[in-house]
Amino acid sequence: MSDQVIIFDTTLRDGEQALSASLSVREKLQIALALDRLGVDVMEAGFPVSSPGDFESVKTIAQNLKHAIPCGLSRAVEGDIDACAQSLSVAERFRIHTFISTSTIHVEQKLKRSFDQVLEMGTKAVQYARKFTDDVEFSCEDAGRTPIDNLCRMVEAAIKAGATTVNIPDTVGYTIPSEFGGIIQTLYNKVPNIDQAVISVHCHNDLGLAVANSTAAVLHGARQIECTINGIGERAGNCSLEEVAMILNTRKDLFNVTTNINTKEIYHTSRLVSQLCNMPVQPNKAIVGANAFSHSSGIHQDGMLKAKNTYEIITPESIGKSTNDLNMTSRSGRHVIKHRMGVLGYTEDDYDLSELYASFVKLADRKGQVFDYDLEALLYFNQQQMDKQHYQLSYLAAVSGTDETATSGVKLKVGDEIISGSALGNGPVDATYRAILSILDLDVEVVDYAIGAKTGGEDAQAQTDIVVKYKGKKYRGMGLSTDIVEASAQALIHVLNLTYRADQIELQKQAKQNEQSSK
Repeated sequence: MSDQVIIFDTTLRDGEQALSASLSVREKLQIALALDRLGVDVMEAGFPVSSPGDFESVKTIAQNLKHAIPCGLSRAVEGDIDACAQSLSVAERFRIHTFISTSTIHVEQKLKRSFDQVLEMGTKAVQYARKFTDDVEFSCEDAGRTPIDNLCRMVEAAIKAGATTVNIPDTVGYTIPSEFGGIIQTLYNKVPNIDQAVISVHCHNDLGLAVANSTAAVLHGARQIECTINGIGERAGNCSLEEVAMILNTRKDLFNVTTNINTKEIYHTSRLVSQLCNMPVQPNKAIVGANAFSHSSGIHQDGMLKAKNTYEIITPESIGKSTNDLNMTSRSGRHVIKHRMGVLGYTEDDYDLSELYASFVKLADRKGQVFDYDLEALLYFNQQQMDKQHYQLSYLAAVSGTDETATSGVKLKVGDEIISGSALGNGPVDATYRAILSILDLDVEVVDYAIGAKTGGEDAQAQTDIVVKYKGKKYRGMGLSTDIVEASAQALIHVLNLTYRADQIELQKQAKQNEQSSK
């Protein structure tokens, strides 16, 4: 049996499904490239048949990966498999991941078929997928609640049909480690052709056992773990990539396996996913939480001063977390910024130095001193704003007081035209939003608004994240500034640019359809 555990990342498929608003193609590509640098072996880039946007994202990611094998998800349906093959064909090698439910409750109540019919559907899907690639993965959805004899039959049939990887998901997070490990052990004991495929596991965290179940499976022979950064995903989430990677790395004495994960890329990948997905990491989160390397107890602090390994089994440096936040000012040159970004783990391909430096100087003039965490916040904000902006904020003045009605005046650049307006509101942010939307006469509903300090200190940069509903779809925007009202305005402008681009794409589609129909 191999001593390498394959890391199959599904942040961009299972993880993305749990977000309040879908990621853009650019945002998905940013995450994909970070995951590629992290060293994941297989990357499930999406569910191509689900939407044109997902199809395009999978295709774009497949074109740009340097190391990871791109993968697309499909139901046991030929149309789904065709969509996977078409979107992934731009890559030299790729994987098609097809699945069908196998538990009695799913077979009878969801699929309304017999198990034998489901068995036939699964094997036919694998055979069809093999027409496009030799790398086919088959999943027995809800395997954790599937009768073991049925599960053995399905696994044997899938391998016989050509599946090179067979996934055993605990889809609803129902099992406990001893039980789940026993399922894997039974498969190895009862399935005669199991040595012809890699056994994978995909565990959900409904009972908080996703990581424990995944590692128990490895101890019993599983050699692929399906996981996500920060454990994001449906409901309570998925198995956390950073946790299993560091468990296998730290406890080599117990597991005797390796992975291809570059652990020094963990922290920055976690921050990127948290930022772009607007899903904060809880402070007490293992490995990447803000308190993961914090020691408050006097006894612990005393031990740490004497020898770090008294209370620290892994170091911040091992996951790429810098312990040195260097103070920079407006007098710091471009070379200092480039050096700090390198120390933080970013390559020159990750950012535009001229753009980042210009933003840095503006911030340094405003708050006097800038730290590493400020640079990272600026980087994420600049990346969000990379596309050409149809709407731009030229001027903002908001006034409010304890006994006064808030007012806001704004000037916007719309294309080449400058337009202005003002409005009253319940507060300065509300007044600003009313002013912007009245100028543009757009029917946009803000359904979620959140603001938080992305950096430290009294002069911290505030990040505003909003989700709006427009023409039945949700869009997410973000803004960053030391001024809360300005950050809020930037977030709305950002999201309005996204809706504008969506409208333009729809108009282009309609024009193309009209042109084809006229022919």
